[in-house]
Amino acid sequence: MKLTTLLSVGIAASLFAGNALSQAILTAETGPPGTVPFTAMTTLAEIAASEEVADFQVADSQTLTNSLQNVAEGKTDVSGAPLILTFLMSKGAGPYAKLGKDAGAELISNVRALYTYNYGGFGLYAYNSASVKGWDSVKGKTILNGPPRGAALTNSRGILTLVSGVEEGKDYKGIQVNWGQMAKSISDGSADGMMLPITFPDNRITRSLAAGDITLWSVPKDIWEGEGMQKYISSPGTSGIVFDLKDLPPQKGLTIVSEDGIWRSPTTVAAEVVNKSMDFETAKALTATMLKNVDAFLNKAPYMATTNMGKTDQAISGLCGAVPIKYHPGSVAAFEEAGLTVPDCAKPSP
Repeated sequence: MKLTTLLSVGIAASLFAGNALSQAILTAETGPPGTVPFTAMTTLAEIAASEEVADFQVADSQTLTNSLQNVAEGKTDVSGAPLILTFLMSKGAGPYAKLGKDAGAELISNVRALYTYNYGGFGLYAYNSASVKGWDSVKGKTILNGPPRGAALTNSRGILTLVSGVEEGKDYKGIQVNWGQMAKSISDGSADGMMLPITFPDNRITRSLAAGDITLWSVPKDIWEGEGMQKYISSPGTSGIVFDLKDLPPQKGLTIVSEDGIWRSPTTVAAEVVNKSMDFETAKALTATMLKNVDAFLNKAPYMATTNMGKTDQAISGLCGAVPIKYHPGSVAAFEEAGLTVPDCAKPSP
C-alpha cells in the first residue's frame, strides 16, 4: 500500500492540543492523483488538519472496491466510495460475490456517509490514428475499460453495452489495468480505444495527448433519451451529466464529438464514507469542515466545479432508494445546523 502521510507537523502539534478532536489521527483511502476522489479526500485532510479537527494518513491510488470493505470491517477510518459499490456489497454481487449476500448485507450495515459528490462523466475515446472511430466501431476491437475490478469497470461495461450494443468477451476484448498504469496503457497502443471515467478537463487524456490527437465521443442524443439509458441513470449510484460544450475551454489536440454540441453521459455518485462506530463529534466536525469550506473544494481543481459537493437533495446525493447506506448522525447534525434539509430516507434510524 502506498502511504502518504499528510501534514506531519499538524499531527505532532495535535498531540499537545487541548481539543480532543485535534488529537484524532484518521486513516483514509482514495483513488489516484488527478481524480475527483483524490482531490476531495486530500482537500478534506488538508483543511481538517489546518483547523485542528483531525490529521489524516492517506493511501492513494487504491481500488475503492477494497477500500469500502476496509471501512466496513473497521480497518480504515474514511474512504471514497461510489454508491453503486454499496449496493453491490449489500447484495453480495459483482466484485463482492465471494462474500455472499448475507455477509455483504452485514458488512454494509456498518457503513455511513459523511457527504456525497459526483465523479464526472464516462466517455469513449481513442487516438485519431486508431481504428475506433465512434460508438458504432467498437465491435471486434480491444477496449481499455477500467481497473481489474470495481465500480468504474462495472459502469464502463454497462454504458458501452447500452450505447454500442456490444458485450465484453463476445463482441470486443476488454482489458483492465490498475489506475497507476492507466496513462501508460492508453498511450502505448495496448487498446484500440478507451471507455473510462472522465473529468473536464481529464488528467489521463491531457497526459495522453503527448502521444497524439484524441477524439472523445458523447452519448448520442437519441440513445440518451431512450428508455434504456434513462433507466440506467436512475440506477443505484448513477445520475446524468449534461452541459453545453461551449462552456469548456478548448484543449489543443482534443476533439469532443456531439451531434448538437451538448455533452451527455452517466456520472457516478460517490460518498466519503466512514464506519458507523465513528464518534458523533468527529463525523459532525468533518462534515461541518467541508460545508464551511465548500468553495475551497469546488475550486481546488477545474474538474471539481461540477461535483455537487455538499448538496443534500435526494436526486443529486444519490442516497435513498436501492442505495443501502445512510448519513452518519453527526453528518445530519452538521447539515441541519448549516440550514440544509436532509431527506428522511437518508437519515439513520434513531
